[in-house]
Amino acid sequence: MVFKRRNPRSYLRILAEAFWPRGGWTRAFHYVKHRIRRLPDEPQRIARGVGAGVFVSFTPLFGFHFLAAAIGAWMVRGNILAALLGTFFGNPVTFPFIAFSSMKLGHLILGTTFDESQHATLFGKFIGAGADLKGNFIAIFTDATAHWANLYNFWNEVFLPYLVGGILPGIIAGVVASYLSAPLITAYQKHRRKKLKDRFEKLKARLHARTGHDPEKG
Repeated sequence: MVFKRRNPRSYLRILAEAFWPRGGWTRAFHYVKHRIRRLPDEPQRIARGVGAGVFVSFTPLFGFHFLAAAIGAWMVRGNILAALLGTFFGNPVTFPFIAFSSMKLGHLILGTTFDESQHATLFGKFIGAGADLKGNFIAIFTDATAHWANLYNFWNEVFLPYLVGGILPGIIAGVVASYLSAPLITAYQKHRRKKLKDRFEKLKARLHARTGHDPEKG
């Protein structure tokens, strides 16, 4: 295969790079920023798309962030590709802070608490919910009994508080990201147009100079 990697990555390496990409998150951030600035669209539409992507990063819709970001960008008439890039605001470095603050705020709003009597840790809640999902799926095709206790606890203690608590900080972060992105993208596009215009003028002047010294033109 022409585009196949010469040295295929192992599954362990793929997992490691999901949490820490080659070159670090600083390089990844600059790459995303570079891609956003070069999008061929109006600055305001790009900025709204970025805001939608950042907002979605505060939701617990893991695995559906791209889809939710695209829908959000469409709703606010933003650039969909910018929204997809904006979701990278949520990454393994920022997710622990986003999740912790969103769940704390969500429990405060809902007046609930995180029950530590069963599956004490947050990781344990995910494990318990996953076990119920697996068991209930098998129960569809067998005589096994479906269990919903862990899923019920996960919904009430993790997902719902995370979803409710992430709305306000998500809106704030999305608006700030959109507000800051618009002038930066505008300035970059103006600079890029000026640079392209200057390059075109230099090329035109060079062509005129060659034409002026062409013997056939006198």
